[in-house]
Amino acid sequence: MLAILAPGQGSQKPGFLTPWINSDPSAAGRLREWSELADLDLVRLGTEADQAEITDTANTQPLLVAAGLLAAERLPVAAASVVAGHSVGELTAAALAGILTPEAAVELAAVRGREMAAACDLEPTTMAAVLGGAEADVLAAIEAAGAWPANRNGAGQIVAAGPVAAIEKLTEKAPERARIIPLKVAGAFHTPHMAPARAALEAAAGGIGTADPERTFLSNLDGKAVEGGAQALGRLVEQVTSPVRWDACMGTLGDLGVTAVIELPPAGTLTGLAKRALKGVERLNVNTPEDLQAAAELAASEGVQ
Repeated sequence: MLAILAPGQGSQKPGFLTPWINSDPSAAGRLREWSELADLDLVRLGTEADQAEITDTANTQPLLVAAGLLAAERLPVAAASVVAGHSVGELTAAALAGILTPEAAVELAAVRGREMAAACDLEPTTMAAVLGGAEADVLAAIEAAGAWPANRNGAGQIVAAGPVAAIEKLTEKAPERARIIPLKVAGAFHTPHMAPARAALEAAAGGIGTADPERTFLSNLDGKAVEGGAQALGRLVEQVTSPVRWDACMGTLGDLGVTAVIELPPAGTLTGLAKRALKGVERLNVNTPEDLQAAAELAASEGVQ
């Protein structure tokens, strides 16, 4: 059973779309279509922009969704059994599941990124990765510091988010056997601090049509499969202020009997987590067009034609 995974913010690298555009003239045209919806030059962002510019949340989120969809159009994903995305990658996955059109996914990603960036400017907030330690101890320490577990990624990795003072307090009183690594982010994503962004995304989503998923679509809220299109869109909105339960998504992948995963570009983060959490599952990163043949062969070996 094959699963397609879409990465989230933080996985982007300068120039990561250059190979796609150089190898296929139609790729630039597709990106220009989506650029009009996002009100951004996605071609330039994916080829010429530096790290600082593509780390800007307003740019990153639509860029990542467009990149995933661009690669997916060249992959044998139509018959994949399961799709899932991390944070903004959920919009990519929703399009692959047939819940949203690619255009709607890019449009919502642009609203999401722009409004989350604006919410970050309202007060000083940040995030930090907590590596190791007993899960119960880590969660208790995050709560005691006045922060939230924004990402529960599994494999001994939880990301805390909240006011700068709260993250500093957590760092000073780290849980036993845990390391804390400050993250260079604009603010406390997936916490109540993103409430204005959630309201804006909800308003934008009100004008978006949906369809029921054509294949299993896993929600970041709890890792469970979502059966209805409207329900899925509601969960995508709710996710802006809710923790990303990628640990639960990986648990469901295991329960479903997934035997292979392909990560869309910019790939590597989610297959890295799968390596530790999903033992024996074959993993493939698609980062350039050169990876497409291997992806097609893996899909064929999983019975996907």
